[in-house]
Amino acid sequence: MIREIVKIDEELCDGCGVCVPNCHEGALQIIDGKARLVSELMCDGLGACIGHCPQGAITIEKREAEKYDETAVISQMIKSGKNTVFAHLKHLQDHNETAYLKEALDYIKANRENMPFPIAEVHELLHNEPKKQHGNQQVSGGCPGSTPASFSAAGFKMASPEKEMTSELTHWPVQLHLINPAASYFHGADLLIAADCAAFAHGDFHRKFISGKKMVIACPKLDQGKDIYIQKFIRLINEARVNTITVVIMEVPCCGGLIGMVQTALSNAERNVPVKVAVISTRGEVLSEEWVI
Repeated sequence: MIREIVKIDEELCDGCGVCVPNCHEGALQIIDGKARLVSELMCDGLGACIGHCPQGAITIEKREAEKYDETAVISQMIKSGKNTVFAHLKHLQDHNETAYLKEALDYIKANRENMPFPIAEVHELLHNEPKKQHGNQQVSGGCPGSTPASFSAAGFKMASPEKEMTSELTHWPVQLHLINPAASYFHGADLLIAADCAAFAHGDFHRKFISGKKMVIACPKLDQGKDIYIQKFIRLINEARVNTITVVIMEVPCCGGLIGMVQTALSNAERNVPVKVAVISTRGEVLSEEWVI
């Protein structure tokens, strides 16, 4: 498939770093005085960073990308030097992309004689640098709010006067602008798309809706960039190959826009996916729940 991805003009880039915090997925870093795309895996190609580049050095290009090929990426990245390669390896490690990290390391080991750095330095990079700790999970540098993480459900318990409830959330982030459709935990998953208010209205939302699913949240009325949402839905359908989609909305009319975005995505996707819609009242009752596609 043809995929959009960030392209950086190194002649125009002055290394100011303004683009880095505006890349939701953390795919950009300043290395050797230039902005570098350290992980094509994490770039969603939607260009949130473009408008923040004062030099106009960032654009979006379209190229063939039917399947992410870590071997091809790492082989090309080596030409950019040791620092870029090491940033990429750390990026894969910090985002728990173990399969792609193994593929990259296998390539480096098989071509060690042509590497511009000793293999021992790779080992030191991946095993001797401590990560920051947050609770019982590891996070990398940068904003933890947009750092992808996968973890076991019920990892955090919430006490209530009547009973003890457990969280069914198994990944982070969940806000649709922040999620990366290429994150491994979305692959083949049952996807839950929930309106922001739904979890606050329904008292048993975790057990009833989140359990066994990977969730994203959005507000079809207040959120900006709904075209970005549709593109992410398409990628979740085509690339992550989600198994089913459950849309949970409130009974208010504006929530219907969330279903509309999913329908638009499906009409432009290469696959058909079963879709269930659940409607919750403003008093928290489940008014309806049915498969619509």
